[in-house]
Amino acid sequence: MATKQETYDEAIALQQEGRLEEAIEKLETLVEQEPDYALAHAALTVFYSKREEFDKSVEHGRQVCRLEPEDPFSFVAMSLICQKAGKIEEAEQALLQARQVEFAARKDNS
Repeated sequence: MATKQETYDEAIALQQEGRLEEAIEKLETLVEQEPDYALAHAALTVFYSKREEFDKSVEHGRQVCRLEPEDPFSFVAMSLICQKAGKIEEAEQALLQARQVEFAARKDNS
């Protein structure tokens, strides 16, 4: 049986071959089996955005932020996805959260 990283890599290879549907199916199966695998959720965020399925993209973006709450990039990406989805208030909240996470990290490092 393939590891979660191998399955993720297979999905990325499918996407790079232009087989986006298959990549999404593989990643959806992966997150069913490994719901806390942030990298798979992040890829689904991007892939659903490419298909302009913004509700699904936002859903997976929320999971990334939940799983990686100390990574400001997760919130910046969420803000961008929400902007594309027309969820401006949520986009602003995500950007604010990114700034707060970044500020907290700087404070901890000083």
